[in-house]
Amino acid sequence: MIALDGVAVTYRNGHTALRDASLVVPGGSITALVGVNGSGKSTLFKAIMGFVPLRTGQVRVDDLPVAQALKRNLVAYVPQSEDVDWDFPVRVEDVVLMGRYGRMNFLRLARAADHQAVDAALARVGLTELRKRQIGELSGGQKKRVFLARALAQDSRVILLDEPFTGVDATSERAIIELLQALRAEGRSMLVSTHDLASIERFCDRTVLLDRTVLAQGPTAEVFTRENLERTFGGALRLFEAGQAAPRHRERA
Repeated sequence: MIALDGVAVTYRNGHTALRDASLVVPGGSITALVGVNGSGKSTLFKAIMGFVPLRTGQVRVDDLPVAQALKRNLVAYVPQSEDVDWDFPVRVEDVVLMGRYGRMNFLRLARAADHQAVDAALARVGLTELRKRQIGELSGGQKKRVFLARALAQDSRVILLDEPFTGVDATSERAIIELLQALRAEGRSMLVSTHDLASIERFCDRTVLLDRTVLAQGPTAEVFTRENLERTFGGALRLFEAGQAAPRHRERA
């Protein structure tokens, strides 16, 4: 479980990226994090990972302060594609092994258990045959699955996914969703930042709408009202309605 209570983050330049943000991501759930660019989604992820100091509030993971949770490797992160240097020469299996670093000694000498975890993670995402390939040679969907495998190898209870469907084809998207659903059944908590509004109702139990603070949160069917989406997106909502990726809006009863 992830719990934020009254979290505010102000950067050194004076910009307040989050103010009084409170939310809960229960165990055994997939929660969508939705907002326009600049709404604070990346900062919220950084707060959960302990990368930015909090001006106010607290973050807890599985009822532990975030610093303790991170020491116990309870939080894994699947980054956006543009945050990765795909030209760096590293093999698929080595990227997945990075998920085990927090469980190794300071020399980072892999043990049998670490290699077994890598094998199991690669098998689960269907990339065993590509383990020796350079990661830059893979397709967009395969790259996403490599970082999902890294999160699986880490064996974290909480997984943060930043735009996991950007740059992937429909087949890879289905494979990722099926994996997330299986992880949900295992009791893991997943927070998914996404602009793909059309897919949220298909696989996300809960949704958080963000605009530097939490505008709404709860079961997706209740949060996805026209009123809430207009508060979140304003005039930009019409662009979603006009496109094929438009969500099915529910009017408030």
